[in-house]
Amino acid sequence: MSARVPSQWEELTAADPAHSTWYVERFRKMAAEGQDIFGEARLVDAMLERGSRVLDAGCGPGRVGGYLHRSGHTVVGVDVDPVLIAAAEQDYPGPTWLVGDLAELDLPSRGIAADFDAIVCAGNVLTFVAPSTRDAVLTGFARHLAPTGRLVTGFGADRGYDFPQFLSDAENAGLTLDVRLSTWDLRPYADASDYMVAVFSRP
Repeated sequence: MSARVPSQWEELTAADPAHSTWYVERFRKMAAEGQDIFGEARLVDAMLERGSRVLDAGCGPGRVGGYLHRSGHTVVGVDVDPVLIAAAEQDYPGPTWLVGDLAELDLPSRGIAADFDAIVCAGNVLTFVAPSTRDAVLTGFARHLAPTGRLVTGFGADRGYDFPQFLSDAENAGLTLDVRLSTWDLRPYADASDYMVAVFSRP
């Protein structure tokens, strides 16, 4: 068996062990100041019926999945960073928070059905996975969607994952692009956009 390839997030936190704690406290401070940290979650919530099953892929400290849980959905969050998962458990109790590598996503092996109505992958997560594992990550997402489920992703340009390459990788993973936006508040996408929110379904 080949050795597991660490994500770029793991490389970042290995070089700076305080980074994860800084990241947690950054969002706690924003929330305490009344800033809106739930825009991504509101978009996903608008796409779903009450009581839907949602996978928060690369959930970080839980802000997206926590909001969706409070909105009445059944949420599973997965992140490779145990510090972020611990913060999610503390700040947003209710969802199932799991430490795991998105490149090795296999929730049925952990007793969780792979039939999610939505998978949300926000916060530039796809730019933090190891480039050599991108195909595995996207294929895993497709494998965990319900037949009518949708994948919602968002990340910025100039972060090392070109949008055309990403769209090609998603298509190769068995995902069909339905909608492309430039922000989580539904602004249209243009060729000059520096951010892309993409919604995919299974064919």
